[in-house]
Amino acid sequence: MTTRLPDYPTTRLPDNKTMDHIKHLKCLICGKEYAPDEVDYVCPDHGNEGILDVRYDYELIGSRISRESLAQNRDTTVWRYKPLLPVEPDAAVPPLTIGGTPLYKADRLAAELGLKHVWVKDDGRLPTASFKDRASVMAVVKAQEKGAAIITTASTGNAAAALSGICASVKQPNVIFVPEKAPQAKIAQLLVFGSTVMLVKGTYDDAFELCLQAADEYGWYNRNTAFNPYMTEGKKTAVYEICEQLHWDAPDAIFVSVGDGCIIGGLHKGLKDLLALGWIDHMPRIYGVQAEGSAFMYEAWRDGEDVLTKAPVSGVTVADSISAGLPRDRIKALAAVTETNGAYIRVSDDDILASIPALARATGVFAEPAGAAAHTGLVKAVELGLVSAEDRIVVLNTGNGLKDVAGAMKSVEMVGTKANRVEPNLDDLKRVMEKIGD
Repeated sequence: MTTRLPDYPTTRLPDNKTMDHIKHLKCLICGKEYAPDEVDYVCPDHGNEGILDVRYDYELIGSRISRESLAQNRDTTVWRYKPLLPVEPDAAVPPLTIGGTPLYKADRLAAELGLKHVWVKDDGRLPTASFKDRASVMAVVKAQEKGAAIITTASTGNAAAALSGICASVKQPNVIFVPEKAPQAKIAQLLVFGSTVMLVKGTYDDAFELCLQAADEYGWYNRNTAFNPYMTEGKKTAVYEICEQLHWDAPDAIFVSVGDGCIIGGLHKGLKDLLALGWIDHMPRIYGVQAEGSAFMYEAWRDGEDVLTKAPVSGVTVADSISAGLPRDRIKALAAVTETNGAYIRVSDDDILASIPALARATGVFAEPAGAAAHTGLVKAVELGLVSAEDRIVVLNTGNGLKDVAGAMKSVEMVGTKANRVEPNLDDLKRVMEKIGD
């Protein structure tokens, strides 16, 4: 069952107008433009590499939504930004509450790093406990626009869980491809939600390729990141929220972990939207954080390599959510850093794990390894002199720590934290407390 949102406090579209705010889809390789109903996924001239970008009529959008109208909108989900999204104005949307995650002022974390203004955006609070709900809800709406019988995706776990949960909320059949070594908590989510699950004997990249083949063979709607152009449009809503939560005074810098590159590309797209509408007055620097064993984007940025011809890397890291040997949204991911005067930062797995308790103890935010990697990147950026004490900085947590309990336990072991065993009597408790005191 789906639900419809109440009318927006903005101008209604004429009955004969649908998605007239979309100008076209543009290929990021050759620049060719397509009408939204002309292609489903990629530029036909470039195959699976022909990533498309949704281009909007900002003058028209600006006549239908404003910062002032948003202030009167009581909807706290991503759909408060519906006139800025590639959906029909009266589109039915899934009932799960997606969006409106907290932006915490992290003064203690800032002080520890010699900074003055740090916030943590906690997208681990979304329904399936990761940022990927933002993209997956867009996929479900677009799939149902097309009357798709089955939706499919490949994922290291979070995108899959997001799609699985949202599909469950509207009784939408789906088939999920994940590496067989994905964390058990993420596989459990898929099975609990009732998805048809394919555990692929290989890497995320193997799962991605098999998913592409299966979607083509069976005619399934494909949600895959950097293949479906609308996934970026769902992910950009996070930066809408960040800027609105900061009263439209955009931060100076945003830190986000990077695997496939769709999240960082989505943040960049959202900021460009807000600049075009005149809702913010500057472009924040975007810092992408990658693990040493999965540093395709870092290497390409550092060495000035062509991301379309660069060979894949191993893609091995404890932060499974950002494990990608060949980032699929690499064109947008590179632009997000180069066009904002940001940087890519490479960090070790040990430092990522150390960030889990460090972030949690300074802010109360429990992040999985990929989410904690954004904090790791900020720590290293301070060491490298990439940020100043006066910078207004946002760290994006992309996933809840309960997604990877094994990783969390390893992280606390690394910093010497362990539970104390005690007999069920006060004398033994006193013994343990004395030992702790020593």
